[in-house]
Amino acid sequence: MSDTVEMLCSDNEVEPLPGTAKKGVVYVLFEWPGSWSHDILDGDTFGPELTAKLKDHMATWGASLQLIRHPTREGRQIKDHHLYIVFSDIGLTEVKHVDGPEAILDLDLSGPGRNDAMARLAPLVLVCTHAKRDRCCAIKGRPLVNEIERRYPFKEGRDVVWETSHMKGHRFAATLMLMPWGYSFGRMNLEATVAMLAEAMRGLFFVPGNRGRGIYSPVGQAAEIAVASHLAGTGERVMYGQLRIASEDTDDNEATVGVADTGSGAKYTVRLRRHAVSGIISSCGDAPKDGSYWQAQDVTLTQS
Repeated sequence: MSDTVEMLCSDNEVEPLPGTAKKGVVYVLFEWPGSWSHDILDGDTFGPELTAKLKDHMATWGASLQLIRHPTREGRQIKDHHLYIVFSDIGLTEVKHVDGPEAILDLDLSGPGRNDAMARLAPLVLVCTHAKRDRCCAIKGRPLVNEIERRYPFKEGRDVVWETSHMKGHRFAATLMLMPWGYSFGRMNLEATVAMLAEAMRGLFFVPGNRGRGIYSPVGQAAEIAVASHLAGTGERVMYGQLRIASEDTDDNEATVGVADTGSGAKYTVRLRRHAVSGIISSCGDAPKDGSYWQAQDVTLTQS
């Protein structure tokens, strides 16, 4: 009998994080304390009929659905369901309470202020614990979310952290998303998450573990992080939403991205190169494969 222990896909750190964020602009976060199937829209979570309607509704608005639940058993004894609508391009979250998932079908996701929901200013941290999608998310995500919940206990109207369903990139577990800005983070431990959340309460961009902002392409994500890291190296901090991708020029292996600092008025040019990488294990149990990633070569101030 073999004594070989199968490597967790998230222990195989062959890729840099920048440029790997889940793409998306509008998110619906729906509280569902019950079980989550392998894919929350495969029909096994909500049934075939409702699932088909939810898929169509999300597709109509170009929106993404994430299921969320409270980390504690007590917190999962609910009378109604939290429903958040996140417009990550403008950094706004709205919240309301609904009776069930059918309420998602009534949402107008064309913009804020259309769904009788209240604006929420405080950030939300969503930690992936979707074990049926990949065991890394349970092994690394659940202990993290439990520790964060102890530091930020759930109170009505003051929730900070939720478990969430698959958000892309379980090979980077522990993975999380930071709302309302739509940033993904990976390979996060407790110390990094606590520091990130403390900064997020002030709206400050956090570089370590940052995979990028989902409103941008992979090269745009990597370029924004490169500029934020460059500025942090000079002692200057930026706010979430302060940096904007102004232009992209990309071919097969090279990219040039213009990044505007809306706070200072400065403009930067970031040159990136695509690099090949071998040994990517996308999910636990998968065979290693080849892939590529974008890496910033340099950051140049083009207008001060």
